Amino acid sequence: MNRPRIRCAIYTRKSTEEGLEQEFNSLDAQREAGEAYIASQKAEGWVCLEQRYDDGGFTGGNLERPAMRRLLADIEAGKVDCVVVYKVDRLSRSLLDFSRIMEIFEKQNISFVSVTQQFNTTHSMGRLTLNILLSFAQFEREIISERTRDKIAAARRRGKWSGGKPILGYDLDRAPSGSKLKVNPEEARQVREIFTLYLSTASLIQTAQELNRRGWRSKAWVSQKGRSLGGKPFDKSNLLRLLTNVAYVGKVKYKVETHEGEQEAIVDQQVFEQVQAVLRANRSSGGAHVRNKYAALLKGLVRCGSCGRAMTHHFTSRKEKRYRYYVCQTAQKQGWASCPTASVPAGELERFVVEQIRLAGRDSSVIQDALAATQREQEAKLEGLTQERHALGRRLQRITSRLRQLVGKTGAADVLADLQDELRQAEQQASHLDDQIARGKSKLIDDQQTQAAMEQFQPVWASLSPSEQARVIHLLVQRVEFDGEQGRVSITFRANGIKTLAQQPKEQVA
Repeated sequence: MNRPRIRCAIYTRKSTEEGLEQEFNSLDAQREAGEAYIASQKAEGWVCLEQRYDDGGFTGGNLERPAMRRLLADIEAGKVDCVVVYKVDRLSRSLLDFSRIMEIFEKQNISFVSVTQQFNTTHSMGRLTLNILLSFAQFEREIISERTRDKIAAARRRGKWSGGKPILGYDLDRAPSGSKLKVNPEEARQVREIFTLYLSTASLIQTAQELNRRGWRSKAWVSQKGRSLGGKPFDKSNLLRLLTNVAYVGKVKYKVETHEGEQEAIVDQQVFEQVQAVLRANRSSGGAHVRNKYAALLKGLVRCGSCGRAMTHHFTSRKEKRYRYYVCQTAQKQGWASCPTASVPAGELERFVVEQIRLAGRDSSVIQDALAATQREQEAKLEGLTQERHALGRRLQRITSRLRQLVGKTGAADVLADLQDELRQAEQQASHLDDQIARGKSKLIDDQQTQAAMEQFQPVWASLSPSEQARVIHLLVQRVEFDGEQGRVSITFRANGIKTLAQQPKEQVA
């Protein structure tokens, strides 16, 4: 009697690409074992499909693998009767993903065989054994991940380079004891000039454009496999990563922790902090002053008082003269009759807002409501941070007390080591909270600071360029609402922006 033909697909997988360039690699070894097993079942009608399902360099923690997707597609198409793997964890290391795969196998009546772990999935005992083996495979994967994370964390806390893409200004010195960052003098000069250039432009886009005009590029390097990587033009994203990288001041970062690094600093700490301050200011103002091509002082600030939509800046040119307007988006998209506000001449609205800021310098009650609201919000944040700091202080006391109890006791070395690590982490958290509280307190402002900021506005305004004027407006004003139907303009001041202006020297504002 002729036995039915059982079409067998061999699936192989390797987590890393290491060694795959060899003539006979791990994937070949897995397939050879699968072919030998299928050959031993030839009498049962088993035949090996020529189609290869090899995933080299893909984790077993998910199903995002090209060969796995092809295998599942062929199963759905009825091209496979049995799946053969070298070990269960080659198919998947996730219990959840494996259960999904088994559901597909059962739905399509697919047999499943592991060459080195013999069992039959058509029986309940075989399924139980399979689930037990897979649980251990997933446990092993999680243990490996934890060890890797712990190793990286320990290296970072010691200030060591723990891998990643090389950065402009440094070369990677690979050594048996571990890779280190070594200063590249020419690139270090470029990095320092990039920081200086950003301070002069206060614009990521303008800085990136100037760097590209000079022909400067991001860090270029050759991988261990000989591939040329990096060397790309600058844009906002890679420039921001460069400007915020603490490695340039001789430090390393792990999550929220910052530690002293082994590498030499190539950027002055004060310059680095000034750059971070400008970046924060641009984030709070949306960087509108940077993108303001046509001197629209209120770009991004104006809202329609009739429908609540934003009013965007537009202009028309007639006989070589430009007329600027702020136009309601509702009117722009649905027609002028859809909103009573429609548009307002940009110059008139901007002059009115500037005049109101001048008046506020003589009558601080104009911004008193904004000041009080911001103070309440900031005080609430401070209260939450303070409570969290008190709770962490109590935790530190408990850890310290426990350490004192265990000192000198035999057999307590492991517990002491764990407690010391916990104490170090808690102290770092406390230091981070202290910094947040200090920054929060520095944002609290009073009437004297308000008066100082508004007095500073008057004498320097006329000497500012249009882009600088826009920057000052965005520091001071949070929102301008224009109601064309009522002919009313309301201004919401940004109280913390007032303090920012007050803290800047007049020559820096100008």
